Amino acid sequence: METNWTAAGDWGALSSTGRSFYPERWQHRFDELRAACHVPGATLAVLTGGQVYELASGVLHRGTGVAVSPDSVFLSGSIAKVYTATLVMRLVGEGKLDLDARVVDVLPEFATPDEAATKVITVRQLLSHTGGVTNDFTYDSGRGDDCLARYVEAAREVALDCQPGTAISYGGLGYVVLGRLVEVVTGKTWDQALKDLIFTPLGLERSMTLPEEALAFQAAMSHLGEPGREPDPAPVWDMMPRSAGPYGRIITSSGDMVRFARMHLAGGLAPDGTRVVDAAAVAAMQRREVDVPDKWTVSADGWGLGWTLYDWDGVFGYGHDGAAIGQYAYLRVIPEAGVAVALMTNGGAARQLYSDLFRELLDELAGVRMPEPFGPPAAPPAVDMTPYVGTYKREGVVITISPDRIRYEFVDGMKDLSPPLEGELIPVSETVFAATGAGPAFSEGYMPVVFSTLPDGTPACYVGMRATPKVSA
Repeated sequence: METNWTAAGDWGALSSTGRSFYPERWQHRFDELRAACHVPGATLAVLTGGQVYELASGVLHRGTGVAVSPDSVFLSGSIAKVYTATLVMRLVGEGKLDLDARVVDVLPEFATPDEAATKVITVRQLLSHTGGVTNDFTYDSGRGDDCLARYVEAAREVALDCQPGTAISYGGLGYVVLGRLVEVVTGKTWDQALKDLIFTPLGLERSMTLPEEALAFQAAMSHLGEPGREPDPAPVWDMMPRSAGPYGRIITSSGDMVRFARMHLAGGLAPDGTRVVDAAAVAAMQRREVDVPDKWTVSADGWGLGWTLYDWDGVFGYGHDGAAIGQYAYLRVIPEAGVAVALMTNGGAARQLYSDLFRELLDELAGVRMPEPFGPPAAPPAVDMTPYVGTYKREGVVITISPDRIRYEFVDGMKDLSPPLEGELIPVSETVFAATGAGPAFSEGYMPVVFSTLPDGTPACYVGMRATPKVSA
């Protein structure tokens, strides 16, 4: 029987770290968990002991039955932000961009409705999601090479989630601005700069940014469906416009993603010794810039410059999650073990697959004990919901909180993305609640809802790491 896993590469200094990986055993476990989670198809790549192992399971498209291979490419969703951050930090390391420069000093056309805030937002703040700009501004600025410039122009009217430098609010808009900064500094499109400065020197031949480029490879189809059932092919493969690239569209294989992570583990070096990113810039990406009030949605303990940061009982790690329409990706890196793991999926209970698979993998390969899935205690505390009841709004989203329920609705340019999510709110603590109804693609059972007060006194509701200000009681 032909195997559907491959192993390649000897990563020099990293070969002395990491524990043994047994492909046949993990292939069986991968197949078993994927089927149990109703995920049509998935790939898994593991870097350990200096070697990359690539596994595949299931089908690319339930309508055609074409099998997934280790070389198959998937949508990586928000993991694209780490690639954009790496590109920016390469320019910082080369002295072509100042990490603490005000964005308007490099990109004078950048603006927000708050003139005073516009003048102080920095490159560092955009990288760490502390610039106050929002996430859910989806704007189709066309397919031309000017798409990022046109997006930045349209974003001038989009309200901030919070004041710059005061709190984290996970944001995509800021990463489009960063992509445009790259274009201004390099004189290339973001797509071409990423290819020339990151993909090519790392030999990432199955990494791309444009949908038509995926036609040269076996590409995974998106799938959608009800929890507990096999999902069906989605009506569209991907709904995002080209301008979403810097925050949401890198098409890649899990193996290429792990090789990208390997460069970060190696302090910015390619396997052949080529310096891709300055070592100090790589280290800066992994340093904590801000703590997070929501430590459960993406298992974050803090945020660096692009990277999500984790603390697993004293074991440090970094990574990122990504979601596109029906496709979900997960990347975790444990420096002290020299281990990186990437999972890419095309539908079903992807978050559950990630949780079950990574819990076992990271324990065996790196001694990591992942936290238990988020959820309410057996005896939830009694909490007075009165201060939290009301309407919260940011660009693209309206959240309505009643005494025991949440309604999360996409509006504006996001209105066709998904039907409203509704669920019960179960207290975990005075400010943290577990919401039902999110679905196993997004969570392992419950969606975290966190209430907070921003430094300027504005009440806010955090869902999905985004700060949504309260607009009415």
